[in-house]
Amino acid sequence: MKAEEQIKDLKETIEQLKTENDQLLSRNMQLSEQLCMWYEMRQRVKWLKEEMEIDRRNLLTADLTDDAELFAVIEARLEQNKSLLTSEFTSVQLAELLGISQARLTRLFRNTTYKSADDYLDFVRLVRAMQLLREHPEYGIVAVSEDAGYKSVRTFQRHMQEAVGMTPVEFRMMVEKNS
Repeated sequence: MKAEEQIKDLKETIEQLKTENDQLLSRNMQLSEQLCMWYEMRQRVKWLKEEMEIDRRNLLTADLTDDAELFAVIEARLEQNKSLLTSEFTSVQLAELLGISQARLTRLFRNTTYKSADDYLDFVRLVRAMQLLREHPEYGIVAVSEDAGYKSVRTFQRHMQEAVGMTPVEFRMMVEKNS
């Protein structure tokens, strides 16, 4: 009887060890995958840092007397620094950031976009909001409005209605329907 119990105990121990081994192998696979993802992420971050450095050098050497280059600098700065899209950020601050006069900025936008710089900033905010509505269905309209840099949800809704002919909720429903 004792031999049978010992055999039974050994079989249970073996099964327990097999289960633990399977768990360890599974955990090892997860860690390996995470390590690969971490390595890929580090490579991407390194590449992005290099690209940002190139962009920074290009921004520093840009010819701000050339309208096309100045406009490219503005787009790059707004794209790189989303925090500039707050509702408090105005064309006056944009001119200061670029180190140009308000009159120069006004001429630039009138000549290239036929709009004011403030209208352009509102356009950039609206594009950002539409991107957030598409990519983050879990965000509420208030959160999208704030993240895009609008002072109020009402202003966001009005701009959206004027620009695309639908409210943010209608736009989101259309996006969800089409995906």
